[in-house]
Amino acid sequence: MTEPSAELNRKLFEAVEKMPAFPKSVQRVLELTRDINCSPKELVMVIEKDPVMTMKLLRILNSAYYSFPKQITSVNQSVVYLGLNTIKNMALSFAAVGSLPKDNAAGFDFQRYLMHSLTTASLARTLCQRYSQDDTNPADCYVAGLLHDFGKVVFAQFLAPEFKEALACCRDHGISLHQAEQKIIGADHTVVGSMLVEKWQFSNQLIYNIRNHHSDIPEENTMHSCLFVADQISKRLVAGNSDNPVVEEMPPVLAERFGGVLQDIIDSLGDISELENEARVFAQIA
Repeated sequence: MTEPSAELNRKLFEAVEKMPAFPKSVQRVLELTRDINCSPKELVMVIEKDPVMTMKLLRILNSAYYSFPKQITSVNQSVVYLGLNTIKNMALSFAAVGSLPKDNAAGFDFQRYLMHSLTTASLARTLCQRYSQDDTNPADCYVAGLLHDFGKVVFAQFLAPEFKEALACCRDHGISLHQAEQKIIGADHTVVGSMLVEKWQFSNQLIYNIRNHHSDIPEENTMHSCLFVADQISKRLVAGNSDNPVVEEMPPVLAERFGGVLQDIIDSLGDISELENEARVFAQIA
């Protein structure tokens, strides 16, 4: 991958700086859930101090998607029913959605983007649960899926003319969007996306994998492997392509790890409509 020039780096940095910070309450949720000794009580206290997060959390829990036998009326109940990692993923989803503008001059479809990201997140988590051979946390793979394409949001807002041209190039010439971005802008969404998650103070592992999710990575990198496969499945079957219609070939090393080509992996997962339903509920309520 060609490295951006100093001038382009400056331009990208300025664009990233214009993006809103993650809410402090969500940052605190992340800090707590990274601590294996975190108590549910601590997490509940943080969420309860954020009325917007509390409202959205309770709306999701009391939606038809979960269909609990009785109404959930408190954050404490939500943690009991769903656990720390699921609550963390919800909080992250709310924050990610809150960072999206209502419209953009590039004509980028944020609703399709959101569904693609949420579905990729759920698929990456599921793939990690099923195929991981190390201690990679499935919840971390969910975060990677949720945020992997956020660089597109930065482009759509702050480099709109160039991004609009890249979208047209991708569509008209049948090439991957990241290749079109390289051609038109000089850098792709993985570059600016990794800069953004670094600003948001996520882990070095997440920064690295977002920066390289269109690059060849050794098979032992579980997060990257699950993210790559989840991204392709989401584009092919479930939630649309986030303005990138090209489904990439499975590298032989990943085909061996996951037991076949992309269709084989899809078949092994069985009915994945629930993952799409989860993404749709999160998108509507968040």
